[in-house]
Amino acid sequence: MADDTFSKGDKVTWQSHGSTAEGKVEKKITSDTEAASRQVRASKDDPQYLVKSDKSGGEAVHKPSALKKKGSS
Repeated sequence: MADDTFSKGDKVTWQSHGSTAEGKVEKKITSDTEAASRQVRASKDDPQYLVKSDKSGGEAVHKPSALKKKGSS
């Protein structure tokens, strides 16, 4: 089972436009808000995470199921 709990600063990967992107968790979103230039629907029971790409510096919002913790090595 995937670990779907992330904390600020966690290194993560996700699929972006057919390739794998890497970055850091900026924050956990637990209420409806606007982030990464779009409306985000989230709750404590269904959180989403704001992540920042290491490569582009761009921000995106993803559900926990779309993120994977990057191994520490």
